[in-house]
Amino acid sequence: MYAGGGSGGVARALSEVDVSAIEGQSGWLVRNALVDRLGAGQHDGGAHYRLDVRLDDRVEGLGQLSNDTITRERRTLRARYQLVDVQSGAIVLDATAGSDAGFDVVNSEYAVIAAEQTALENLSQEIADQIVTRVSLRLREAK
Repeated sequence: MYAGGGSGGVARALSEVDVSAIEGQSGWLVRNALVDRLGAGQHDGGAHYRLDVRLDDRVEGLGQLSNDTITRERRTLRARYQLVDVQSGAIVLDATAGSDAGFDVVNSEYAVIAAEQTALENLSQEIADQIVTRVSLRLREAK
């Protein structure tokens, strides 16, 4: 898959993938991570593929004290994505990716917000890694 490094067949194919806009803050983070990893726009010939991604971002309480205070939360980020051949409109890949992270809920509201944000940033990177790996494998098969 990595033969030829940045000028190899898979790397060139990845640079021909255009990432559609993704809704919300989590979408912005995932899209930026995908563009960074794919090297999108580095190929002069234009986009041969389009990557469409829909996200489901949830935060749920896990740990609970006797007074109904939540002490631990889990953030789950799931992505359903499709790799579409721009010329034919055919769906080349239709798959999902997902990850979750837990964090403690403490008395400081700032600390909780920072923990949620850090979890989202890390999950966005993980989702992008999963998507790029799967797209790379599919494009390698197509070559």
